[in-house]
Amino acid sequence: MIWVDGSDPEWRKQFNLYAGKTDAESDTREERYRDWDNLRYWFRGVEKYAPWVNRIHFVTCGQIPEWLNLDNPKLHFVKHSDYIPEKYLPTFSSHPIEINMHQIEGLSDKFVYFNDDCFFINEVKPERFFKKGLPCERVGCPIYFPDEFLHAHHILTNNTWCINQHFSKKECIRKHFFKWFSLNYIKHPRCMLQTLLLLPYSKFSRFSEPHFPNSFLKATLEEVWEKCSDILEETSASRFRELGNVNQWLFRDWQIAKGDFYPYDVYKDSICYELCDENIPQVVSTIRSQRKNIIVMNDSAQIRSFDVAKKAINSALDAILPEKCSFEK
Repeated sequence: MIWVDGSDPEWRKQFNLYAGKTDAESDTREERYRDWDNLRYWFRGVEKYAPWVNRIHFVTCGQIPEWLNLDNPKLHFVKHSDYIPEKYLPTFSSHPIEINMHQIEGLSDKFVYFNDDCFFINEVKPERFFKKGLPCERVGCPIYFPDEFLHAHHILTNNTWCINQHFSKKECIRKHFFKWFSLNYIKHPRCMLQTLLLLPYSKFSRFSEPHFPNSFLKATLEEVWEKCSDILEETSASRFRELGNVNQWLFRDWQIAKGDFYPYDVYKDSICYELCDENIPQVVSTIRSQRKNIIVMNDSAQIRSFDVAKKAINSALDAILPEKCSFEK
């Protein structure tokens, strides 16, 4: 799990130093780094709703929340410098932090990657992430239109380019047809139908990328680094997000292309919101009702009343997770 406190004066000083040297393509938007002050609810959610979790690798640039109990035996505090080569530091992009995570000491052969905007709000079983030893995934090749190639979409295109260099779409789907067109997806068939429509096209157009916690085989990361080292090295060298980057979804797409996944409809128990002032009441309602097990609240520039939104969301989280957990002092 990765986290940054964008309000930290020392971090901000370093951020501003490097941001002033970067080019126009780099991503230095404020909403990527601001702190919603709700990290404690992430830990409370894990302890209450996923007690089967064996170990949490908590990754920061060295920042430690003052309330965090570093003595918890399930917690492994990891600094960027513990596993990312020194020549790539400091970094202000999540991509180098993500794509090098197979080098974290003690990382399991099967692990789940979380951003700090993904929360457990109801009971979650291990089978949500791995079944029969394979990552649980909802797969598909959706149809995208030109006006959607904004924000992170160029990164998804780079990921897909790498996949097409190493895999035959025809062979991938032929070998694992009943995974690609599983009845497990039947309640949310749109992406499956789009994949069907694109079958005549010889290349993967893109992969459906639900913004939820991702399940990984560490061996996949090692294999991709072996076969795609150039673009991964280039991404690692980017202190801010840049057009030529890839991200951790490349590893997810690689697993899918190999057939190393178990078909699972992630939308039946998880929901993702691109936050804006208008949907905060809906987000709050989802948390308080606990109608989903996992909620993702992706920050955006559409939040104009940040303090109001933060108070509303954190009050809802506190309503379902009011008690301190063993990860807190």
